Amino acid sequence: MTDSTTHIAPRDKAEILAQALPYIRKFHGKTMVIKYGGNAMTDPALQADFAEDVVLLKLVGINPVVVHGGGPQIETALNRLGKKGQFIQGMRVTDAETMEVVEWVLAGEVQQDIVGLIHQAGGKAVGLTGRDGGLIRAKKLKLLDNKDPSIEHDVGQVGDIVAIDPNVVQALQDDAFIPVISPIGFGEENESYNINADVVASKLATVLQAEKLVLLTNTPGVLDKGGNLLTDLTAREIDGLFADGTISGGMLPKIAGALDAAKAGVNAVHIIDGRVPHAMLLEILTDQAYGTMIRSH
Repeated sequence: MTDSTTHIAPRDKAEILAQALPYIRKFHGKTMVIKYGGNAMTDPALQADFAEDVVLLKLVGINPVVVHGGGPQIETALNRLGKKGQFIQGMRVTDAETMEVVEWVLAGEVQQDIVGLIHQAGGKAVGLTGRDGGLIRAKKLKLLDNKDPSIEHDVGQVGDIVAIDPNVVQALQDDAFIPVISPIGFGEENESYNINADVVASKLATVLQAEKLVLLTNTPGVLDKGGNLLTDLTAREIDGLFADGTISGGMLPKIAGALDAAKAGVNAVHIIDGRVPHAMLLEILTDQAYGTMIRSH
């Protein structure tokens, strides 16, 4: 792999490091929960950049916790089995057979790929699901119809978080490991549940009292009605964007979770463009905005 910084003059490199220093000092010892998804997760060059960013954060004394999705990979696996994915209101209908596929794709293939990438970049990662250490207790999601709330849709083993016990994550963090978490919870009867990864990341950030929640997406961030990037928003301004319909579609659940986290004490939520190489480092450790930051106040 060629070093993309070879063209930068030594003085400029020093300037970049000096600019990062106040941020490193400010966030040292703090926890950052990162939702990893979109192009950053499927493009090999961006995968390597992401792993390097996570390892660098850990090396400078910040505690990254990675939560990953895996929709496209699940779809590919289901297609191989000749099973057609079915969605209701954006939720994957998850029968018992689909749940098995979800578990072996997320907790197997996808999770171990990320763990391997982090090791390759010089870090130490440990893969977890919601079962490990009793991390994510869940129950069946009640999905009410958008137009008629008296109708409830059965989406199978899709979960709603009951409680998160962060002890296992904290034990790993204290020990120089980077937790990589698959969004699978377990119920009272030991059944498995597939949970939206944005929701898991948002709730985990709240429970861990994280300094930041970072959501990697395939968009530049939150856009206004004219398509311009809104770089800095308060929780109250976001409420207004919901009300006037500026935020809609696939961004709704993502931002709703982010907003909950901001209101519950996570200092800042960053929605950043995972298609930009090293966007995460640039957003966290420089003055430059590479997405939207939602402040809690």
